Amino acid sequence: MDAVRESFMLHAARAGRVFPMIREALPSGGVWGIKAGDVPEQALLGFKTAGFWPANRSLGAEAHQATIMIVDPATGRPQCLIDGNAITTARTAAAGALGLLTLARRDSTRLVVFGTGIQAAAHVDYALSALPSLRTVRYVASDGRVEPAFEARFGGRCDIAAAGRDAVAQADIVITATPGRGPVFDARDLQAGCHVNCVGADTQGKRELPDGVLARAHVWADDLPQARRIGELQWAPQQKAGELGTLIDCGGRERAAVDITIFDMTGLALQDLTVARMMMQRAQAEGIGSSIAWPW
Repeated sequence: MDAVRESFMLHAARAGRVFPMIREALPSGGVWGIKAGDVPEQALLGFKTAGFWPANRSLGAEAHQATIMIVDPATGRPQCLIDGNAITTARTAAAGALGLLTLARRDSTRLVVFGTGIQAAAHVDYALSALPSLRTVRYVASDGRVEPAFEARFGGRCDIAAAGRDAVAQADIVITATPGRGPVFDARDLQAGCHVNCVGADTQGKRELPDGVLARAHVWADDLPQARRIGELQWAPQQKAGELGTLIDCGGRERAAVDITIFDMTGLALQDLTVARMMMQRAQAEGIGSSIAWPW
């Protein structure tokens, strides 16, 4: 949470740069991308190569694959090569929790999550930790099935059960963490006072929100140009919106009880870098990892 908070602050102050993102479809049916950035005053430079390879599932492997490299900005020499899957999951969920702390009502008690995968589970985990007032979790799986393993993960922390799309009508917080194949709930079910974290729209053509919702809401993004290109804001490019980092320093925004707020999350390269640097420093301090000889 601290490392991700730092990334938002750096971005808001424009002390950290987010470079143009690469996100391309592959002939194999997958999607591959690169997110990169730097913090010149901290000598922090690096990138994450990541994407989605659905055929991996038939091989018994995870479809999402990511690797992060931190590079010495003075020489170009690699400083660290680290698995990006776990970092992506954790930093995204931490960013979502910061979105809740900044935008959602502090008395929120009912959470509805769309999706039951790795990201959905991480977001529920972080949400329950960030907002102790949350007592009820309803989840909507892709085919409406009951997921005993998902329920067991949180059974001791909240009242959790499967639900239908219309559960949004009773929600204080909605988290959409699906592959982004289309709207996951009906616009008329979203009630005044609700906050929505949108996770799944991270590529051109993806969406999770129905038409008309953005126009009813106060919308915030991690990075506005990126969100307008690949996030929910691609579907409403003229929608007025702000960047979350500008709010974090002042402890959030004053909101009316009837406001609908939306956090359009497309992921900052700076999040990957601040978290990877933290992990690298811990590994060095604890003697974890492998030291690889470099030719120069």
